[in-house]
Amino acid sequence: MKLSIETNQRPSVQALPSTNPCDPAIGSPTEAVRTKYRQLCEHRNDIPIFSQAWWLDATAGRDNWNVCLIEEGGRIIAAMPYAYRRIRGFPVIVQPKLTQTAGPWFAPMDGKPSSVMSRQMRYMAELIDQLPLFSHFQQNWKYLHTNWLPFRWRGFSQSTSYTYLLPRLDNLGDIWNGFQSNIRTDIQKAERRLQLCVRDDLDLEVFLELNRHVFARQGLRRGYSDDYVRQLDVACRQRLAGKTLIAVDPEGRPHAGVYLVWDEQSAYYLMGGGDPALRNSGATSLCLWHAIRFASTVTQSFDFEGSVLEPVERFFRAFGAEQKPYLTLTKTPSHLLATFLFLRSRRTTS
Repeated sequence: MKLSIETNQRPSVQALPSTNPCDPAIGSPTEAVRTKYRQLCEHRNDIPIFSQAWWLDATAGRDNWNVCLIEEGGRIIAAMPYAYRRIRGFPVIVQPKLTQTAGPWFAPMDGKPSSVMSRQMRYMAELIDQLPLFSHFQQNWKYLHTNWLPFRWRGFSQSTSYTYLLPRLDNLGDIWNGFQSNIRTDIQKAERRLQLCVRDDLDLEVFLELNRHVFARQGLRRGYSDDYVRQLDVACRQRLAGKTLIAVDPEGRPHAGVYLVWDEQSAYYLMGGGDPALRNSGATSLCLWHAIRFASTVTQSFDFEGSVLEPVERFFRAFGAEQKPYLTLTKTPSHLLATFLFLRSRRTTS
């Protein structure tokens, strides 16, 4: 993961007392703000799954996230949830594990595009003002959010990454025809020659073992534990917003699997896994094809979530998906923490 580090800001080694109602150190006002946001999430279907209150409860912990809110006439018209923790004692605002995006949400607004943008710019400035003091900030914004100027004017930095999206799922024939030939060949081999069957009723532990294999094969450490995934899985299934799809051969051996989550706008490829001894069976392509087909019954688009790894990027692109740039916003007022994060990123990429 790339870290964009600000080093020209005033040092802030530790958080100072604040009267901000969104400051986690304040106590009861924090829960009052969260309660308002929970109610908003229950009544709005345009808040992405990764910004939903129940998702943040499951990934960050009920007491480890908060939200900045703007109200007009008793109605919430802008919000920006955030998770917080400490790194080496420094207060930081970062996304929870397995949480792909964050960023601001705005209620629908009427008016000329220039007027709507002016209001959103003003709201973003107000949201920034509500943030508690921090030593480091990092959020990935959904690709739909392209305007970050108010954050730039406040000393934040921005870098660009990419995801891959199937924007419409209403014609599976067109989607199939948009696959590159190697993807279609893999799927047909898996189904016809190897007779793999994709199941959604297997225990989560089967997927977790496949997921561990991916990291072990590459000599990488997973950034999350099995218990963390189990906790998230319970929350997703309670909300009918997550499932596993696992390709199994006639002997009952699991070849590969994907973990899918979704909201009313999109489905998201959250995690994957595969048996390294069976990685040439085409099972991952088959699982993703089944995931896309399922997604077409519950939502509008399919987000592969992208990757900075060249082979993974090439694989996602082969499904005929559109490249979508998204923003990563960072700010590190603490010179000491900036140095620590830079050195840590060097260790993880070397």
